[in-house]
Amino acid sequence: MGNKLQATRLGRPPKPQARPVAARGIRPGFFYAVFGTLFATNLLAVIALLMSPDIAGLVNGQMAATLSSYQDRIEQLRLEVDRLHSRQYATTGNMNQQLQELAQQQEVLTEQHQYVKALADKAAELGIAPIAATDAPPAAPDATTTPPATGTLSTSDAGPDAIEQAGHRVRQMMDESRVALATISAEATSSTDQILGSLKQLGIKPDMPAAGADDEDGMGGPLLPPQDTADDGNMVDEANAVVTALARFKDAKAAIADAPVHMPVSGPERVSSGFGNRTDPFTGRQAFHPGIDFPWPTGTTVMAAGEGKVVYVGQINGYGNVIDIDHGGGIVTRYGHLSAFIATQGEMVKTGTPIARVGSTGRSTGPHLHFEVRRADHPVDPTYYLAVGKRLAHFMAPATAVAKADSTDAPDAASDDQDASDSVS
Repeated sequence: MGNKLQATRLGRPPKPQARPVAARGIRPGFFYAVFGTLFATNLLAVIALLMSPDIAGLVNGQMAATLSSYQDRIEQLRLEVDRLHSRQYATTGNMNQQLQELAQQQEVLTEQHQYVKALADKAAELGIAPIAATDAPPAAPDATTTPPATGTLSTSDAGPDAIEQAGHRVRQMMDESRVALATISAEATSSTDQILGSLKQLGIKPDMPAAGADDEDGMGGPLLPPQDTADDGNMVDEANAVVTALARFKDAKAAIADAPVHMPVSGPERVSSGFGNRTDPFTGRQAFHPGIDFPWPTGTTVMAAGEGKVVYVGQINGYGNVIDIDHGGGIVTRYGHLSAFIATQGEMVKTGTPIARVGSTGRSTGPHLHFEVRRADHPVDPTYYLAVGKRLAHFMAPATAVAKADSTDAPDAASDDQDASDSVS
């Protein structure tokens, strides 16, 4: 009051008086919040303490499930690794087995190839053209692709590609050997058929082995169904077929050599009178001529036209000095107008064996050889026989034609002054 009065007196407005500040304390809300928090915490602690076994079991179960999952995954990985190792071992073992089989096959095929080569050489000796496929064995697998057949095999130097290449080469060897065998067999069979067919036309049927398997070779065993294998052929059947075909071809060649289809005189073929009706040189009338005449100088060597037995040596009216040779099968060759005999009656002669000398005995106009072929004691045209001999000449070995007379046995043709070109009988 005093201040207001004083301020009034002094003409200033009175200052307001400050109110007394009351002392601040803890708010009830904050207290309740703290208390509630502590209570909740204690409550949770009590609950956790009471439920700790369940919580521990739950946590432990989750950890066990996780651990089990990891263990299962590790076990799967371990099994996968084992499978990979097993597969690798199986692959390695399979490659080793394949290498062993390829080595054994190569060894067997090499032996078979050598046998095929021997058959090809034999065929070449018999006059069948050499087979190109058998001239040299195909390139065999090298050491890295086909290890030796004995000892431990390893795949360190051979992979699947190398094994495949080795197998291809082995199959190539087998195919080439089979082609060679088939070619030899076909060629030998064809040649044999040609020879036999030509000789059959002349009434000559040589003794030949059967075209199939030899009945004397024993075979047998239980009857079982065939099996499907990678290699059906050890080529035994093919090789046997070739052996049989070559044996037949050899016998057919021998039949050519023995058949009376060869020229009875050596040198250029000259014929002064053929087979059949002709003008008789003595009467000038038509007459039958039962053979063909080869004009050669007196003393020229006469040779057997085929293998056989000398059944007659002597003289026959009209023929002069004569030699008859029986070749079997009712076929006889006659050689007439001879000047001298070399063979004797009852003698066995080979093709090309010297048997007599050219002459002009009997009913003859000059030195020449009268050559005659008789079947069942009836004359047949000798030109058919000689033509077959010429046609089959390429099948005969060179030695066949050289069982002929030594050239020193024949006298000099110039010693005879007669002109043989016109000689007939």
